[in-house]
Amino acid sequence: MSVDLTSAPRGTGLPVDWGLAIATGTRLVPAGPAVSPEEAAAEVARLRDGARISEHHVRALTGMGADLPVPEADVVDRPGWIHSAVDGIAALLADAPLPGPPGGIVGSTVGRVTRSAAGLQMGTLLAFLGSRVLGQYDPFGRPPSRGDQGSTPRGGADQTEERAGRLLLVAPNVVAARQALDVDGDDFALWVCLHEATHRLQFTAVDWLRGYFQGEVATFAGGFDRTASGAVDRLPEIVKSIRREPPRDGMALVEMFQGPEQRAVLDRLLALTTLLEGHAEHVMDEVGPGVVPSVSTIRARFTHRRRGGSLVDRLLRTLLGVDAKIRQYEQGRVFVDHVVARAGIDGLNAVWTSPDTLPKRAEITDPDAWLTRVHG
Repeated sequence: MSVDLTSAPRGTGLPVDWGLAIATGTRLVPAGPAVSPEEAAAEVARLRDGARISEHHVRALTGMGADLPVPEADVVDRPGWIHSAVDGIAALLADAPLPGPPGGIVGSTVGRVTRSAAGLQMGTLLAFLGSRVLGQYDPFGRPPSRGDQGSTPRGGADQTEERAGRLLLVAPNVVAARQALDVDGDDFALWVCLHEATHRLQFTAVDWLRGYFQGEVATFAGGFDRTASGAVDRLPEIVKSIRREPPRDGMALVEMFQGPEQRAVLDRLLALTTLLEGHAEHVMDEVGPGVVPSVSTIRARFTHRRRGGSLVDRLLRTLLGVDAKIRQYEQGRVFVDHVVARAGIDGLNAVWTSPDTLPKRAEITDPDAWLTRVHG
């Protein structure tokens, strides 16, 4: 696949050399497990079938998206996921009012150095995640077209219409995880697909969700300059706070540097993403026993794997926020389980009515407060 190392996605304003990020990520990401061409073809077919079958099960349980078409899933390798991830990031940030490089000759040089350094960092991060992500639904992903595969991503409003979202399943990672867990191939593929199909349905059945999410991210990103200057002014206070009570995790440290406005946006984003993950976890647990015979074994071994890993791996996961993501799964699932137990699936589906019915961050850990506010 060819990569244009000189261009960058239009319209993002993000100081990252995206071509260098892709080149770095694809160079550093390790090769997946060795399989024969026949085994690879069988895995691709298994995952595509799993994605299609899963969405029908998810729709039957949730009552969402009954009349929508079921698009084909894209089964990719690790470099393919990296390409798609960069493309999705570029599209997500297309409308974000991010700061550009300073002007002048010196500013131009500094800008190029900054973009290159950020590209290397982004590529390294993507290489780490690219060997671990089993699948994802990217609501901003652009299905690959002939002649466009592997190119540097493009951003900007002119491409909004062609971005219908993309469900990706990373075949080598699914194979590696299945081998490590020693579980049935068909069962594991279907179980993975249940989670990702739920995410796809969330964004395709709830017509306002994609735009709302993009708008919140743009607002959050647009406050970076104000946050940086404000953090400098508050630095003595932040240092005293850290000494008095060290942050519990990386997310708590990030929040210390946010101003009130940006912290409010972050609260909304965290509440939303925790809901989305918890909803997917609930669906997996509800649908799984009926269609995945070995689901209890898979769930137990996978949960243990999420918390395992070497010391270096665990440190990297903490720094990258992966451990915070695991807490999102757990908190979100508890929220959804509680609401469904009290109000049924229809009562939960009220959450998708509008942005006003989404849970607030405090309500994620107090689902009765959400039930009272929304259902009275």
